[in-house]
Amino acid sequence: MFDPSASADFIALYKRNLVPLHVVLCSLVWVLHDYFVTLEDEVTYIWTQRPNFGRLMFFWIRYYTIMLLIFDVVQVHSFTLPGVSTRALCIAADPTLRILGAISLWSVEIIMQLRIYALFNRSKKVAIFNGILFLISMGLFLWILVVNTFHRNNLIAPFIELPLIGCPGVNGGGQWALWVPATVYEFILFGFALYKAITSSAARIKFDHRPSLISVLLQENILYFLVIGCLLIFNNLMVVGATRIPWFGFGPFHAAIGIATSRMLIHLRKFSSKNLEGEPVPSSQRIHPIGPTLMKDSPDLLERFDSDDSNTRGTHDLESVAGSSRHSHSLLGHAGNLELVSTSSSLPCPRVASD
Repeated sequence: MFDPSASADFIALYKRNLVPLHVVLCSLVWVLHDYFVTLEDEVTYIWTQRPNFGRLMFFWIRYYTIMLLIFDVVQVHSFTLPGVSTRALCIAADPTLRILGAISLWSVEIIMQLRIYALFNRSKKVAIFNGILFLISMGLFLWILVVNTFHRNNLIAPFIELPLIGCPGVNGGGQWALWVPATVYEFILFGFALYKAITSSAARIKFDHRPSLISVLLQENILYFLVIGCLLIFNNLMVVGATRIPWFGFGPFHAAIGIATSRMLIHLRKFSSKNLEGEPVPSSQRIHPIGPTLMKDSPDLLERFDSDDSNTRGTHDLESVAGSSRHSHSLLGHAGNLELVSTSSSLPCPRVASD
């Protein structure tokens, strides 16, 4: 007997299955468009760097994102071919896509941990705390993924025999919880960045009316955490059906993570190259702001701070995160209640006439 309600449900499910086919193509085009738009900056500011960890992570995230979107397109569209989307493949494809997406997110979170570590002056306590939480979030993700995979068969069983295009685009059960650990961890890192932005006086220092590297780093961190956090929340809301937007797959999420991170790293490297790598200025012609006043070099004072690695290490780490090809010897230290900012050969300094 013909059941109008069942027919309407099938039509709705059929239409929902078509959405990822179109959206994943748009996501790939988005990634490729952004790649060619930013390729000139990549060649100028990234390819010319000496090999370092930041450069390696940039290339990994940049090109892994492109390959991931190509895989998404091939997987989604190949499953539309007759006889391809079997029950076993549909069950295996879901955790595979989620693992590949998690690798992208975890790679970015490693970079963000290092940035927080540098911002907090290489604090081992902060590094250990964030590292432990990172491992816990990974463990919870994998545990929830395994549980959901075992329940995936029962979830798609009522729909697998229907004449749908591809695998049934259904979500349910505990899938909403999969990205919760990563979401919580992102907002914890966001809290660290926000705290540093509020309390750091170094972030408010400007050289020749230009923002400092710490200021740029904090602004980018806060913006990134907000974007990725909102994407994770939106993804979870779609899974539980809290939005009226149909499930459009992981393509936009994979693309957004790669594009946001690549642009963030290029921009920081570009800022570092333009503002922190100037021509050396002789020591006798440098000036140093101390509190509200300016004074010429004091050899004893400079020797005292130049020999203090605890004051320079945070800035050197920021240079490394920015991918600078030269070390900056800018000092962010404290002399009593006065904050000293010592410019160096890496920073263009205003010249003063020598006597």
